[in-house]
Amino acid sequence: MKINSTVLLTLILLFLMLGAGSVSAFLGFDLGSSALKGVTTPDGRPTSKFAATKTNSSQSGSVTFLKEEDILKTVKARIDGKSKAAKSDKQNEDDEEITSKKQKPEEKPKEVVEEKLQPGFPVSAESEGVTMAVQSARYSGGDLLLKVKMENKGKDSVRFLYSFLDVTDDKGRTLSASTEGLPTDLPANGPAFTGTVSIPTALLDDVKKVSLSLTDYPDQKLKLEVTNVPVDK
Repeated sequence: MKINSTVLLTLILLFLMLGAGSVSAFLGFDLGSSALKGVTTPDGRPTSKFAATKTNSSQSGSVTFLKEEDILKTVKARIDGKSKAAKSDKQNEDDEEITSKKQKPEEKPKEVVEEKLQPGFPVSAESEGVTMAVQSARYSGGDLLLKVKMENKGKDSVRFLYSFLDVTDDKGRTLSASTEGLPTDLPANGPAFTGTVSIPTALLDDVKKVSLSLTDYPDQKLKLEVTNVPVDK
């Protein structure tokens, strides 16, 4: 009985080992089949490889090379197009400028407005073709401003130093004065020059007329005396 139990136990163990091995083999086969799904045997035929390569190349897109003549033609066309566009813009600008000039009214020359002289003016003096004239008198900023015009119609130029200008009132008193804009040199047959002689108002409280006296420097060949210039306030 003891021997039979041992044999029976051995058979049971052997049966269990065979069953476990069968189950392991089945599971391994099943896992391997699942892993190899979708895997095909590579085609060893050279013609098939060439056809597949050609198909893949055509699908990925072929590279084409442009001819040099075509490139030059394209570049020239673009340059010509830009040149024509620039000429067109320039022409448009010129047309707009011409149109604006036509639309803009022509400016008429300004008329020369003659100076309106005050009563009693001008007061002038002439010597050796040189003229000095007081055109007007007005008070401004605490000074009497005498507008003086000088002109030389003689043959020789004349020089003046205005520090030698004598200004006196109607009572014979000497008045201090300053000049501005009067020329140092008067050219022969030259244009007229205009300047200002300024006299402080404080010196003219009871003065109605003033006189100016000027001689050339250094020759003192001529003497300009403008007398009785009215300066009433």
